[in-house]
Amino acid sequence: MKKAIVLGATGLVGKSLIRQLINEEQIESIIAVTRRPIEYTSEKVINAVINFEKLDDHKDIFTGDMLFSCLGTTVKQAGSYQKQRRVDFDYQYKTAELASQNGVAHYLLVSSSGANANSKSPYFQMKGELENAIATLPFEKISLFQPSLLTGEREGFRLGEKIASFVLPTLCKLPPLKRYRPISGNEVAKKMMAVSLSSGTVREKFTLDEVFTQ
Repeated sequence: MKKAIVLGATGLVGKSLIRQLINEEQIESIIAVTRRPIEYTSEKVINAVINFEKLDDHKDIFTGDMLFSCLGTTVKQAGSYQKQRRVDFDYQYKTAELASQNGVAHYLLVSSSGANANSKSPYFQMKGELENAIATLPFEKISLFQPSLLTGEREGFRLGEKIASFVLPTLCKLPPLKRYRPISGNEVAKKMMAVSLSSGTVREKFTLDEVFTQ
């Protein structure tokens, strides 16, 4: 029986992941890490409400068998690129560091299909830098997932993503754009859970084609 920690539990992938983990017999308990209280109907789920600005005070929460990092925001939601980086890089790296110190064996990260530390795009550069930073931590196993645009029901309305979700499926039938086609948060969560319960390799990266389950 395993204990899972989910960072970004209120997001598109995180919410779907928790639903799937609840129904998985191999998972005994789930720590849903959030900024604000969330009620869950399953006794498997424990809601850990934390202050992300004081992560060291919550070190004991990041103890278990696997950490799913599904945290993420947009520049618009955060208010600036610097604030977005605070969430997408600083918080994620710090929680990963705490989890590695606590002996968590498996780290699973939702990254991006364009992640590249040398990218000219600040967003893709940040994602690549996070992947590289995570690789230096002493986890027994690290699994990186690189989806493109995530589709599904979000808490907040995102006009750009809503438009893209209609336009991209058609455009991405063209071979050069195939790697950017949308994928549902549910599909990503399903792949993450499957990987968490398999042996796999010590360091693995799943690109868009490999994240799709069908």
